Amino acid sequence: MMYTIIDVETTGRSNRITEISIFKYDGTTVIDEFTTLVNPGVLIPVYITVLTNIDNATVANAPYFEAIAERVLEITEGTVFVAHNVNFDYNVIRGEFKRLGLTFDRKKLCTVRLSRQLFKGLPSYSLGKLCASLEIPLTDRHRARGDAEATVTLFQKLLAQEEAPAVFKSFMKANSRQGTLPPNLSEEVFNTLPETTGIYYFMDKKNTIIYVGKAKNIKKRVLSHFYDKKQKELDLCRETAHIDFALSGSETLALLMEDAAIKKHFPKYNRASKISKKSYSLFNYTDRKGVIHFATNISKLAPYALLTFHSRRDVILYMEKLCATYKLCPKYCNLQAVEASCDHYKITTCQGVCSGEETIDAYNKRVHLAVEAIKNKHVNNIIKLSGRDVDEDAVILIENGVYRGYGFISKNDSISYTDAETIATHIIPQQDNADVQRILRKVI
Repeated sequence: MMYTIIDVETTGRSNRITEISIFKYDGTTVIDEFTTLVNPGVLIPVYITVLTNIDNATVANAPYFEAIAERVLEITEGTVFVAHNVNFDYNVIRGEFKRLGLTFDRKKLCTVRLSRQLFKGLPSYSLGKLCASLEIPLTDRHRARGDAEATVTLFQKLLAQEEAPAVFKSFMKANSRQGTLPPNLSEEVFNTLPETTGIYYFMDKKNTIIYVGKAKNIKKRVLSHFYDKKQKELDLCRETAHIDFALSGSETLALLMEDAAIKKHFPKYNRASKISKKSYSLFNYTDRKGVIHFATNISKLAPYALLTFHSRRDVILYMEKLCATYKLCPKYCNLQAVEASCDHYKITTCQGVCSGEETIDAYNKRVHLAVEAIKNKHVNNIIKLSGRDVDEDAVILIENGVYRGYGFISKNDSISYTDAETIATHIIPQQDNADVQRILRKVI
């Protein structure tokens, strides 16, 4: 078996190569080497220069990748591509070839994953700390040749282990996922993932949740992250050390669970749904004169809400429609702040309660009709969905238009799905928000 042990330095997020080092190894001896700086064609960020000591002046006269592409193809032809965190180096090089309209396809081995199998129990498997644990000389850290040369020595030690033949054979199988999974994620953890609907959590070495997703098939969706070559996905996979999951039974509930998890844990790789937008509640009260007012406030400050909205505009539009329908006064519906009689640009149906032309009792009767209409229209809503297995159902509870939460109920329990009070005892309380309402609009 012939191997090429490779390391690249890059520009960071744009992932253009600034230096590459390749050692061709026959299992016993290094028989060829190719190391060169590379002009990436883009500016090198300062933080990369601090890390690698490679700046724009360093690569100014270096060849572009297209000038060395043939040499890279030639030295790696018929070999197994070996690197520490192989997916990073492999995908960077593959990306450079893709920009040239060329295909780069090699078998892969990851020395991180091999080390986890053959040197179990070490405190860390980063190249620097692994070399320290195994007493491997490492000079010129974060330079391609220094890191590649240390990886050659590490690879020699891996091959010398008693269990190496069996481990290498399993890693090289055509259906092995060892070259696909993130370097810090064990295959055992991946194999526990179900092929059913729910949400999944990507976690780093400190068990911090760094990404939350939902899927109809959790295992299939998780695997797709590992094949995705976008920089965000590569960064996510490089940090992933564990994956957890929670079943939902339905895609609707998975969406709700995903939204709640993102807003709770604020994962660094989730961009959408992180911020809980303010909600506004509609309520009523009676002033000293006995006139019933409609008013709105931020939900957490509004007692006994009749309705909840997720933007001030939605409140205004709803109240304008309510005023026109029941001939209410804009002044007493929080649509116009005036001391005297109302004079709304749009609502002209007020019967004059604000100017003494209509009695308060007559006006309040129409307000009561409007309140009853609101209550009748926004009754409790119980949504029944598929459970996590054939022996249970899932339920979503909505009270007066407000999402209260979800729960799972055994089919053996004799429960009426029209009894909101009983259903409420099985509910896991959740927060309502604009994203939740958008999800629920599709099923209500």
